[in-house]
Amino acid sequence: MEIYKQQLIETFIVLILYFITYQICAKIIKNTLSKRHFITARGALIRRVLNILFLSISLIFITLIWGVKQSDLTIYLGSALSIVGVAFFAQWSLFSNITSSIIIFFNHPIKINDFIRILEAKDYEICGTIQNIGIFFITLMTENGEEITLPNNIFIQKSIKKEIKRNEA
Repeated sequence: MEIYKQQLIETFIVLILYFITYQICAKIIKNTLSKRHFITARGALIRRVLNILFLSISLIFITLIWGVKQSDLTIYLGSALSIVGVAFFAQWSLFSNITSSIIIFFNHPIKINDFIRILEAKDYEICGTIQNIGIFFITLMTENGEEITLPNNIFIQKSIKKEIKRNEA
């Protein structure tokens, strides 16, 4: 047991740092939810994505603490990422949509039930009320009752005009 005392202490420190980091992020997400009046489901999605990221980083540190050589870890991670890269080559936009949903959560001024206009081209606009902001798509309901889904990565690239609904003005 004395042999592993240093590794146990370092592992404990990594786990404490993981827990503290997760709690800080959870508090930031909770504050963002309350300030911007978002539904809690959006916060849960963002929290889950960040938790996976922090957990992965913590596991890498723990494997290094317990003596896995960096070259072995690099080969393993490189192989795993290659497999994931090949598997998701056709679906590269999945990662882009997840990243975009995090950007929308923290930095975009829109929220559910906002009426927006997406300026597609000079003579073409998409208008509707935001029904849902998910981890991959934003759902709009048009004035005609049509449902439109836009990928998050496309949404953040467009010019958005937020308006007051005509029947509320």
